[in-house]
Amino acid sequence: MKSILLFLISLLFISCNETKKQSPMNKKLVIAHRGASGYLPEHTMESKAMAFAMNPNFIEQDVVLSKDDVPIVIHDIYLDDVTDVATKFPNKKREDNRFYVIDFTFKELQTLAVSERFNPKTGEQFYPNRFPKGKGYFKLHSLQQEIELIQGLNKSTGKNIGIYPEIKEPEFHKKEGKNLTEIVLKTLSNYGYKTKKDNCILQCFDAKELERIRKELKSKLFLVQLMEFPEETKNLKHFANYADGIGPWYKQILDKKVDGQWEFTSLVSEAHKFDLKVHPYTFRADQLDEFSSFKEMMQTLLIDANVDGAFTDFPDLVVEFVNSIY
Repeated sequence: MKSILLFLISLLFISCNETKKQSPMNKKLVIAHRGASGYLPEHTMESKAMAFAMNPNFIEQDVVLSKDDVPIVIHDIYLDDVTDVATKFPNKKREDNRFYVIDFTFKELQTLAVSERFNPKTGEQFYPNRFPKGKGYFKLHSLQQEIELIQGLNKSTGKNIGIYPEIKEPEFHKKEGKNLTEIVLKTLSNYGYKTKKDNCILQCFDAKELERIRKELKSKLFLVQLMEFPEETKNLKHFANYADGIGPWYKQILDKKVDGQWEFTSLVSEAHKFDLKVHPYTFRADQLDEFSSFKEMMQTLLIDANVDGAFTDFPDLVVEFVNSIY
């Protein structure tokens, strides 16, 4: 692992001076999805350090709670598709045969080995050409630990890379007697993230919860309403009452290809009418689907469809593309 860390450090200093000259808010935003997750296991500190070195505008943190109310950075409320929890704590699975973060203390969680994402039933790695499953030495960490890493690197390199946390499954946490949202907001406030001027964007799929964050909890942060289903496109006017942007699945923006050219739905143009920024997910160079190349995907969505930013597992490639057009 020493060689990986040395490589990350070298990337940080190679890119440091170049970043100081940029005006990132005048460009399309690049959001490092779960860190540099195309290269290292998602939501690990190593993945976040590598992402930082690639000069995105923001680095994403998905947040759930531990049993002792520590906000943990992990993509799901489950542990068994990115850790060795089934081996270390076989008796702690629930009736659905899943292992939940909320059933473990922070101390217990830190004993687990984090791996590249895999199918817990078959053990098969989700993205076969990424970092080899079960290799390396990766651990879970708290939201506080990640913020301190990013803020510390901002200070030591002179960069100004922001954070982009997501409130995960707030209803599940409420049913478990946990106040995830309030804990996350307090943590963010403690580290200086309080208003839209601060380098933090807060996101959530749960529309009722995001609206509550704005209206009941009085948050002044930049809020993004994540979208998963096509019918949600009818709610843009309502979203604009509390949110500053939307985060749709990128396929909601595509309509059809005619004579080799993409046509688009009205989602982006309608969102812009309501002054909502559009940050679609997820740009993956190893999962192209409709596109013949990653460059076509970036050109089609960032330029032709005129979105305002992108979540990507490959922040270096999107940063390079964005820099090439300005």
